[in-house]
Amino acid sequence: MSHKTLPLTDHYDVKRGEDGHRYLRPLVRGFNLTRIPLLNKGTAFTAEEREAHGLDGLLAPQVDSLEVLIERAYREFSKRGAALEKHVYLRNLQDRNEVLFYALLSHHVEEMLPIVYTPTVGDAVKKFSQIYRYPRGLTLSTRTIERAEQALANVPLNDVRIIVATDSSAILGIGDQGFGGMAISIGKLSLYTVAGGVGPDKTLPVELDVGTGRADLREDPHYLGVKHERLTGEEYFAFIDKFVEATIQRYPKAIIQWEDFSKDAAFEVLARYRKVVPSFNDDIQGTGAVVLAGVLNACRIKGEALKDQVVVVHGAGAGGAGVAAAIREGMHREGLSPDEIARRVFVLDSRGLLTDDRSMEAYKQALATPRALVSGWSGTDLLGVVREAKATVLLGLSGVPGTFDEDIVKAALANTPRPLVFPLSNPTAHSEALPEDILRWTDGAAIVATGSPFAPVEHGGQTHEIGQGNNAFIFPGLGFGAILARVREITDEMVTEAAYALADYTQAHHPGRTYPPVNELSQASVQVAVAVIKQAIKDGVATEFSVRRLSDGELRAFVERKFWEPKFLPYHS
Repeated sequence: MSHKTLPLTDHYDVKRGEDGHRYLRPLVRGFNLTRIPLLNKGTAFTAEEREAHGLDGLLAPQVDSLEVLIERAYREFSKRGAALEKHVYLRNLQDRNEVLFYALLSHHVEEMLPIVYTPTVGDAVKKFSQIYRYPRGLTLSTRTIERAEQALANVPLNDVRIIVATDSSAILGIGDQGFGGMAISIGKLSLYTVAGGVGPDKTLPVELDVGTGRADLREDPHYLGVKHERLTGEEYFAFIDKFVEATIQRYPKAIIQWEDFSKDAAFEVLARYRKVVPSFNDDIQGTGAVVLAGVLNACRIKGEALKDQVVVVHGAGAGGAGVAAAIREGMHREGLSPDEIARRVFVLDSRGLLTDDRSMEAYKQALATPRALVSGWSGTDLLGVVREAKATVLLGLSGVPGTFDEDIVKAALANTPRPLVFPLSNPTAHSEALPEDILRWTDGAAIVATGSPFAPVEHGGQTHEIGQGNNAFIFPGLGFGAILARVREITDEMVTEAAYALADYTQAHHPGRTYPPVNELSQASVQVAVAVIKQAIKDGVATEFSVRRLSDGELRAFVERKFWEPKFLPYHS
């Protein structure tokens, strides 16, 4: 059977009636309707649906609206105490009634984003084997990779458009988490739906279980992943090759977001597959784009240009490398030459400044500063670089808490009246500094943004909003735009346009902020998606002919029309 004739899922299809409205045509009946998350309406099944589809006697007599179910679910959510308890409640709701889950999340996105995503998802990853209840997504392990095509055929979704795949080797700032990384893929795809408009039946979380380097997990009788050392080298890439080949066969329209790979693997995987299957690495490219957007807006707040800044990036993993590349691209756009950029962007790892006379991993070589530029410096540790380079921007992606101490922040303050200090590492416990400390040390002069959510800070009679440089402002719109344009490839230029679109959205709607409020994720994502589609057309990688004929206004309306909304559709046979 061809992809064109398959229903949307093995359990239902979505059709349009003569009136143009969408409806569900279920392919199962009765009890099974209440056990499939995307079909289950709970007590919102109408009396007519209950009679027609074998549900009489299986449900409570009350017939409720979606609004009543949202209110009831929020009341239950609020009873949970610790953040992880709330996370588990939401995950269980997602596995029971998916439309209700997304309706609840969209109504309370600012409150619940830190629960389904960072920082709470870090705890969920660590304890994934303990809180595991129902299977979700696709797990390929060393036990099943030789049957990858069969495993993908078992997935009941027939039109997947976005996959988030992780090998769990470098989750947030907490390292190798083995099978637990599946929680990241699930959480990211929740944001693709609530913020990026991708229907949940077009998303697939994937765990690539190639083993773990952690003996404590391998020796834990309750750990659910395979219990051997991680694959490396040729064996590792043979595994990923089989996944990619089977995915292209099963889901030829799918985009892959590579997530939380170790720094070496992250760059190699991206380079190996980005022209084979449309894909991007959120840790590298998404982080780079969201930080560039925040820095651009902070520069606007200062009344200065990006090209006039001196930027220190502390942390040379996948995120730090992506940020450095994005900042350099921004400076290039503003007219600086490579030599001029080299004097304005400095990257440090745990051994200090990257210089071109040091031995280092291959991916770091492009980030290195020419030794000749620093030959007269008093030091190339973080404090030395801030002082000698006269840094005006500090970007923390080290995962080491407390790195931006008082001496370092005050050294940046000595270089500019308003330093930009962005401690961006996740989760919260890994932040390079606390916003209240930065503002106290600079007497409120610093412009602060973080990776995890922080409450506003009162200082000197002023309330300082702390912008959250959350990748959720980039990847949902980037992926949604790429899906709608049916791209052959996700280009670097598309990612950069996503950054500028986010910056422009913030400037237009919140001119005094580095990032918009989290409750505007979906509005920002629409603007990002439009920019991504336009750049894909310009780059010649968009294969969806219809989008190439649309004006800017028509394109925005097209994106908004395609945006999935959490509401119960009527059932018709």
